[in-house]
This record gives sequence, structure tokens and C-alpha cells, in this order.
Amino acid sequence: MQKPAILPESKIWIAGDYSRLSREDGDKEESDSISNQKQLIRSYAANMPDIQLAESYEDDGYSGVNFERPSFKKMIEDIKAGKINCVIVKDLSRLGRNYLETGKLLERFFPFMGVRFISINDSYDTLSNNTQNDNLIIPFKNLINDAYCADISKKIRSQFDVRRKNGEFIGAFAAYGYAKDPDQKNQLVIDEEAAPVVRDIYAWKIAGMNQQGIADKLNNLCIPSPLEYRNSCGSKFATVFNTNTRAKWTPVAVGRILKNEVYTGALIQGITTSPNYKVKQRVIKPECEWVRVEKAHEAIISPEDFKLVAQLLKKDTRISPGGKEVYLFAGLLYCGDCKRPLVRKPVRGSANYVCSTYKKDKSCNSHTISEKTIYDAAFSVVAHHIRRCAEIERLMAFIEDMPLRRAESLKLQKQINLKRAEIEKISNRKDRLYEDYVDGVLGKEDYVRYKAAFDLQFAEANNGLGALESELSRIASDDDPAAAWIEYFKKHHEMERLTRTTAVELIERIEVYNGKRLEIKLRYYDEFETAAAYLNSMPERYFERSAG
Repeated sequence: MQKPAILPESKIWIAGDYSRLSREDGDKEESDSISNQKQLIRSYAANMPDIQLAESYEDDGYSGVNFERPSFKKMIEDIKAGKINCVIVKDLSRLGRNYLETGKLLERFFPFMGVRFISINDSYDTLSNNTQNDNLIIPFKNLINDAYCADISKKIRSQFDVRRKNGEFIGAFAAYGYAKDPDQKNQLVIDEEAAPVVRDIYAWKIAGMNQQGIADKLNNLCIPSPLEYRNSCGSKFATVFNTNTRAKWTPVAVGRILKNEVYTGALIQGITTSPNYKVKQRVIKPECEWVRVEKAHEAIISPEDFKLVAQLLKKDTRISPGGKEVYLFAGLLYCGDCKRPLVRKPVRGSANYVCSTYKKDKSCNSHTISEKTIYDAAFSVVAHHIRRCAEIERLMAFIEDMPLRRAESLKLQKQINLKRAEIEKISNRKDRLYEDYVDGVLGKEDYVRYKAAFDLQFAEANNGLGALESELSRIASDDDPAAAWIEYFKKHHEMERLTRTTAVELIERIEVYNGKRLEIKLRYYDEFETAAAYLNSMPERYFERSAG
């Protein structure tokens, strides 16, 4: 790059006015608006006979910290091309708020290129003789502008954190299936047009389809992809991945929906951040620092279905050759000895399953078993369990209306009141202990010893209070004792055959041992046993009325 020849001061300077505005930097929108900046510069240039305004540059909505601004870059290119040799700004903060980068422009680039720089409100003009005062004040002002931007960035981050913790949605776009509430833009509401598609995607996954099959089905049904749907709703959202005239559903897009916990009503934000206000590159924060708010909005998918799909995504569920769906027991069958998955071997219109370890190196037994044997056993166990769940639900619903629950609630409330009185008593003792110490009635050594004992009693009482309150909440909950897990079994009460959906919703895993012995572990079995034990502990007289 050749240094331009320095022209005499009597020449006419070909100037460009530069304006910038960004609310991200805390700019006052009215006083620092682009039009106001331009008007000030033009008024100034009109009274300067040696300045001719030739170009105008403006970056509206760009932070002063980042110098990757389109008009600023064009201005630099015009300087290098010799189109302008003077730059005029309202004040130094319009040029930039990055102390180091702004300093490089003022002290190196502009002098090297022979550019005259004028900052009107700072009374700074590089054509004037540089005084020692200028050399001190200008860098200091740049430093203040930089510090001001850092302070604004800190305040904005803090404000965003508060809003996230309050369950407010602060993203630019709502997830597919949701929309921003027109009356409260930080609240998500269900999009009744897109939400059924989300429910279908989860249902198809549970039924055995893979992401590619789901994407193909959505495209065949001419259902707009999330990008197409967003654009049809008036959102101008561009992406480098949109290379076709019409964006289609892809396995990746389906996978994002299947993995997005927002559909359960949970709002998870603050996943990424930038190292500081000068670095715009995003990095992923540790999961423990994410802001998670449960029940922030209405759920589209139940937490149970979301957990089930998450488990299916982790399983080895390969699609049958030429098919769109997985086999009935894919991802559910395991060897009872080595705990490795069983593999399917087609046999004359049917199939057998063998241990994958045996197939690989014969270090385990084959555990060969026919698909029909597994089906018959699984169907029998599931059907029997559904009948038991229906009976438990009937009995638990009956118990829910009995005086026993109300009596137990009253008993717990009485215990809670006693525990609170105990905590208040300990607290008063601690206060009197401190007063005795201050008055000299109690020595320091005795005070420290007694205080430690009271602190321990206070902590134990608080823990006890928390346990009692949790138990009272459990009894008062609408979900107890008629627990939500029963609904999974209820909806299959008319089951005539075992489908993929029924299998993955009700069976956690099936282990195969020698002699074709099967252990079928049902989902929510622990909750079932707890409910059964609860019923068995009830006096028989409580069920006499139910039987009548």
C-alpha cells in the first residue's frame, strides 16, 4: 500500500460523513439518531470552505465495539482508493467504542493515508496543530467510550439473566409449534397450526419411524418446513442452508424438534454466551449455568413422551432394509448374561434373535429365541399388567375421596405448625444468647459453644419442616395417588395386539436367558409396586364400601 502524497493545507478536502447508531451500546436514540448526526455534520461542513462533502456513510444498528460494519468498511475502502481524504463524525463514540481499534485508526491508519479526521463535539481536527493536550485528551476519551460500552454490556447481560430466571422468553424466534404472545412478547403460546405437526412427529417416532422417514412423510404431505412456515408467517429469516427454492424437511430438522425440551413447557435459555463484549463468537456454557424454568408455558408434549423419545434416540434401532420403520422389538431386547443387544436374523418368513456377542466372537451363549416366542410372552405380560393398573386406578381414585386423606393432611399440618413453633423458639433462644454475650453475662467461649448447638438444632428443625411440607404437597397434589404413569397403561386397555407404540411405551427392556427364559421389565414398574404396597397397607374396611 503506497502512502499518498501530502498535499498543501490550502487544498479542498473531499470528505465523507460517518454516522452510527446502536441501542446495544446504550446510544440515546433521539439525540444520536442518524438524521441528527448527518444534520450536525452538514451544518458544520457548510461553514468550512475547504471541505466538500462527497460521500455519506451510515451504520444503523451496529455496535461501536465491532468494526465489521458494512458502511464503515466501505469508507475504509474508499479511503484506500483515494475517493475521500477527510472523515467527519459527530463525536469519537460514533467512530467506535473499542479503545484499541479506535486508537489504531487515529494514530496509525488516518495519518498514514493522509486523512484529515474531524470530531465535531470533541473539537478535534487533525489538520490543526496537535497540542500536548490533544494527545492526552483524545486517548482518554476513547478509553471512556470503551469503558462505557463495557458497563452497558454488563448491565444488559444482567438484565437478560433476570428476565431468563423470571421465565421470560428473550429469543428472536419462537420454536416451531409456538408463537410469541401478541400481548406479551416474552411469553410463548401454542401455535395451533404448527403444534399438531410437532405432536405427529413425536407419535411417529414412538411408533417406530426414524428421522428420515418422518421427514419424507412430512414432505409428501406438503407440510411446510419450519423455515418455510416462518417465512409464510411474515418473518424474514435467512439461512445459508436454504439453497433450494423451497426449504424441505430434513432428518436434522426433525431431530431438533425431538430433542427440544421446550415442548414439555420447560424454558431453557442462556446456553451460549460470548467471552466479553468485544468478542461476538458464541461459546457453549456448562450445563450447570443454563437457566431452566419449568412450566414456563403450556406444553405440547408430555414430559413422559419426551423422556420416552429421548430413550429411543439413544437406542440402537436400525431400520429394516427398504423400510421406514424399525422392527417391533428393536432397542428393547438384551442378552441376560452379557447385557449386550440381541440381533435379528430372518428365518423363512419369520425371525430369530441371537446374542450380538455370540455372533461376534462366540464368547457368550447364543440365547437363540424366535420373534413369536418373545411376542407371545410380551403380549401376555403387558395385557395382564394393564388389567392390574386399571384395578389400582379404580381403588386409588376411591381412596382419594376418603376421609383418610383429609385426616392425614390435618395430621401433617399439625406437625408442621409444631415444627414452625420449634424453629421460632430456637431463634428466640439464639437472640437471647447474643444479648447475654453483649451484656457480659456470658463469656465468648460459652457463647460460641451454645451458638453452635443452637445452629445445629435450627438446621435440623428446618430440614424436618421441609420434609413435612413436601409430604403435605404430595398428598394434596392432583397427581397423587392417581399418578400420571397410569395413563400410559389406561390408553392401551383395549389392546388387541402388541404394536411398536405399545411396546416402547410400556416395556423398558426384555432380557433373554438360556432355556428361552425371559425377564420383561415394564416401564414405571417401581411406581406400580409403590402404589400396590400403599393399597396393601390400607385397612380392609376402607375397601368394603368400594366392593359394595
